[in-house]
Amino acid sequence: MWDSSIFVFHVPHFESRYLIHLYSILDIIWLVAKLSSRTIFVEEDDIATYTIRTIDDPRTLNKTVYIRPPANILSQREIVEIWEKLIGKQLVKTSLSEQEFLDSIKEKGYADQAGMTHFYHFFYEGCLANFEIGDDAEEACTLYPDVEYIKVEDYLKQYL
Repeated sequence: MWDSSIFVFHVPHFESRYLIHLYSILDIIWLVAKLSSRTIFVEEDDIATYTIRTIDDPRTLNKTVYIRPPANILSQREIVEIWEKLIGKQLVKTSLSEQEFLDSIKEKGYADQAGMTHFYHFFYEGCLANFEIGDDAEEACTLYPDVEYIKVEDYLKQYL
């Protein structure tokens, strides 16, 4: 049976200590996303860097600023493939259909349901990455191309 603890790492920023722990001890990984669904991974220090850069920037005044590092817009499968490359080992991948995932939420307590609902929106609906940024917003990586953000692969290397 599927265990919700596998999904702990699925947040819009890097909480990879859980991912690495699970991927290191398991030969099987549950994929909980549509193959085409992507989400955005941003390291917390990078969020801080971009946030500080926006403070005195007139281009961001009264605008929403999105942080969408191009190299870090990935599907769950792509994250797993990066990890497999780094560890030199193929994991057995098992997919959980959208309906199976939704059915499993019903069995959980309120707190787990709330978290799993976020996972659903991130990895099945792709809500963090499936829209265009409008005229009333800016994208931080475009505004500040000199910021060298941490890529997922580089972040994961610390766990080897």
